[in-house]
Amino acid sequence: MYGKAFAPEYQGALAALSVNSSLEDVLAAGTERLRAAQREGSAAEAARSGLAVAEAHRRLGNTAEADRAWKASYRTARGAGDASAMAWALWSGGTLARQRGALALARRLLALAAELGGRSGDVVVRGYSLAGLAETGRIQGDYEAVGALHEQLLAEARRRGEARHTVWALEGIAQMHRNNGSYDSAYAMFAEAAEIASGADDRRGRAWALRGMADVVSARDGDTGRALELLDEAEAACREMSLSGALAYNHKMRGNVLYRAARYAEARDLYRLALAEFREMDEPRGTALARLGLVKSLARLGRDRARTAADLAGLARDLERIGLRHSRRMVLAAHEELGIEAPPGIEAPRAAAPEAGQ
Repeated sequence: MYGKAFAPEYQGALAALSVNSSLEDVLAAGTERLRAAQREGSAAEAARSGLAVAEAHRRLGNTAEADRAWKASYRTARGAGDASAMAWALWSGGTLARQRGALALARRLLALAAELGGRSGDVVVRGYSLAGLAETGRIQGDYEAVGALHEQLLAEARRRGEARHTVWALEGIAQMHRNNGSYDSAYAMFAEAAEIASGADDRRGRAWALRGMADVVSARDGDTGRALELLDEAEAACREMSLSGALAYNHKMRGNVLYRAARYAEARDLYRLALAEFREMDEPRGTALARLGLVKSLARLGRDRARTAADLAGLARDLERIGLRHSRRMVLAAHEELGIEAPPGIEAPRAAAPEAGQ
């Protein structure tokens, strides 16, 4: 039995904030409380309210502000000798680094956060940091290395009845199953995640689960209408909570669904929208993946093959630079699909290549 979802990153005087609080509201409350704590000389409270400020900025796509905020929170926590708050700040910084495509930095910060969390006895931040490490490996396509960790974290979350973390772990495992072509198990896990999130009033988690369900319904069943309905519901939650990143990935997935339905002009427009959103929030992984969908759509609409080949070559370099190990397989799959000869050095896919933007 799962309890109501909560947001442990909202701490101190901000602990009453809901996981579903609008990010603008979180930012306003966090900024106000941070200033009050600074006036009062309460370093511990300043560090924890600064964490909420950092997370609100990150999820709103304000990456420069988020970077300054988590570092300030860490410095304040270190000055106060608060190891738990230091760990939370490092977790926020590591999550931001992953969002910005700095995957090696993300791993370092998240590993430090997990270590500090363990030393301080804060099992929640330790769990969140390990989850961050698992997610970093997953988006790189390193499923063998992180699959067991995902399963471990899922078992721990189920045992504690922690809905939000259970939903996260289910969605991560489901994504790996989907990318390996195991659509039925992926759909079952996304659907369970959506159900748990709904019961726990976790609108953010439900929105991500609905996105995953839409992907499978489109790819496995060819049910474009149902997939778009699921994305409509997810988008409404993203807009209500000002989830800029989730909204951009929703638009990218909508492009995927329309592309599979051979509605290439509509897909092109959605990929362009997602591309602009990712660029605005300095999200290189999303930017590259939206570009891949856009290149494929433009090719289907008659774009010159030489320009398409050049774009694919540029994408291969960018995805490799980010550190996505499945990037070569993704680009090769696009070459094969479009009938464009791939340059030497791009290896054949060993598993089902993820769709653009996974």
